[in-house]
Amino acid sequence: MENKVSQKIFNPISEKIMRLKNLFPGVVKDGQVDFEALRQELGQFEVAGKEKYELTWPGKTEAKQLINSDIIGKTLKYVPEDSKNPEKTENLYIEGDNLDILMLLRNSYFGKIKMIYIDPPYNTGNDFIYKDDFKAEKKQTEMEEGYRDEFGERLIKNQKSSSHYHSNWLNMMIPRISISKELLTDEGVIFISIDENEYPRLRMICDEVFERENHIADFVWQNKKGGGNDSKHVAIEHEYIVMYAKNKELVDELYELYSEQYLKRYKEEDQESKFYWDTFKRKSGKQYYPIICPDGTILQYDENGNPISWLRSEKRFKSDLEKGDVRIVKIDDRWSVQFKQRLPKGKKPRSIYESDTLLKEAGTTSDGSSDLLSLFGKDVFSNPKPVELIKYLIGFSMTSDDILLDFFSGSATVAHAIMELNANDGGNRKYILAQLPENLDDIYNNTEANKRLIIQNAIDLTEELGKPHLLTEIGKERIRRAGEKIKQDFKDKEGIENLDIGFKVFKVADTNIRWNSEALKEGQITMDESALKNKDLIDFNPGFTDIDIVYEIMLRHRDFPLTSKIEKLSNIGERTYIFADAIVVCLEEKVTDKIVDGIAAIEPKPIKVIFRDSAFEDDISLKLNTMNRLDAQLKKHNQGKEQSYRVEFI
Repeated sequence: MENKVSQKIFNPISEKIMRLKNLFPGVVKDGQVDFEALRQELGQFEVAGKEKYELTWPGKTEAKQLINSDIIGKTLKYVPEDSKNPEKTENLYIEGDNLDILMLLRNSYFGKIKMIYIDPPYNTGNDFIYKDDFKAEKKQTEMEEGYRDEFGERLIKNQKSSSHYHSNWLNMMIPRISISKELLTDEGVIFISIDENEYPRLRMICDEVFERENHIADFVWQNKKGGGNDSKHVAIEHEYIVMYAKNKELVDELYELYSEQYLKRYKEEDQESKFYWDTFKRKSGKQYYPIICPDGTILQYDENGNPISWLRSEKRFKSDLEKGDVRIVKIDDRWSVQFKQRLPKGKKPRSIYESDTLLKEAGTTSDGSSDLLSLFGKDVFSNPKPVELIKYLIGFSMTSDDILLDFFSGSATVAHAIMELNANDGGNRKYILAQLPENLDDIYNNTEANKRLIIQNAIDLTEELGKPHLLTEIGKERIRRAGEKIKQDFKDKEGIENLDIGFKVFKVADTNIRWNSEALKEGQITMDESALKNKDLIDFNPGFTDIDIVYEIMLRHRDFPLTSKIEKLSNIGERTYIFADAIVVCLEEKVTDKIVDGIAAIEPKPIKVIFRDSAFEDDISLKLNTMNRLDAQLKKHNQGKEQSYRVEFI
């Protein structure tokens, strides 16, 4: 039976069964779980009763079913005209519903994301909650309280008057954070900003998704300063940032990044680390012994006749002197004993309550507004997170080559923070941002009159740019301007020309591929005779490009990021491509011997070749002969050795 490119992108159930089989091989038989065998593997534990400690709410079951479902009929469409430095960048900006985006990224980024930061709607009563596919039972009053668009899809403005006010928010959140967990590396972490309104419920669903033992900390961030006299009871000046790990046991010790000012004193470096020379003499202590200088001078007493206390024991001193970690030098005709004060691993991140542990040095929301003001000259986004706050979190959670995902990216603060950190320390951190293209005009019309100025500024900006009135246009423009400003600010820094300030733009779109070809053959779908002669009309949907098809196929392959290089193999055919130097996608309408021979000669050898079914026009003999020729040519170029590869058809 020939191999077909799967219409499905990711099968969550199969993935879980595979993991279960790896743990208990005997419980999976013919692809099915033998639950009786599983109970025996677990020591025949008695099945727990129906009552258990958990957070439950209307719609939870259907919301959780989304986690185990695949996304059908959707893809990510590349938008080169909105992208910046697309040939070199490793960053992504994706527009669309973030639930769709997370599902579409499941293969490409499974287990690849080191850090997730999200700033979801706080459910204050006016947040626009993303549309979802789940439906509550008809009897539930939620059905009457929401809105539906012209396609019948539910759009929730989650007002406090709703009897399912918290449920709506929880149903939006749990599938998203559950799927995002799959994208984390085993040692990956997630940060979620929240205020006191949904903080208790967020903690409970995170305990359920990530397990309570993987909770690391709840940071308190002082997001406001001053004011608050209009509050009835207490002026709330803080928010929370909840931190969980995918597997806490695998997370290394966490240390804050050093400031550039602090690092300046560590001017010297040896094979072990950076250091500076510090005095070995202490004002007080218990380590008293004589030290003999190169000219025979003995250092034992100070100018007042008091015994000198040294930093370390005499045995350690002699060992360090021999290693070169201690030196005796003459300064202004006086002998000085010095040791290498090495750069410590760092300071532990602090969390809550005490004044010196509050994250008040990481900026406030007004600082976040200032970040945008410096780029646009006016406020264009309400309550943006400050760059310094995100840099603080990244500093102790990511290494220089890791990927950060933000699927509620808003004003794109994460991209700004990543670029600043990379400029400062020469790192190559990467980001994936996802954002719903919310209509600014709709937001304006649904905002109180006295709070419309910022939204009007954003609309005016999109007009100046000649862009649609969408929130995503603000995010993309912020990245463009921030990148150029950072390059200018660091223009004298060595290697700044290599800073990645680019990003590839993708949008959630309908599939480019007519997966209904079988239905067409069976007469379930009809096309006029002229259309049937056009293979592109048979195989692909209107408006496609070849690159769209290549990206859609790429999404179906594990471990191939969307920033993978795509190369057109013009020497083989006008519509033949290879991505990541591994997968050949041949979209030629006819596969000739020349094309087959060209594919077989590719170095390094591809691991998969994908052809169009229609290129063989239902001629089984032609297809078989082509596959035999490909196999023979591959062996020829591989000096007769077997070459492991796979052929699939669309």
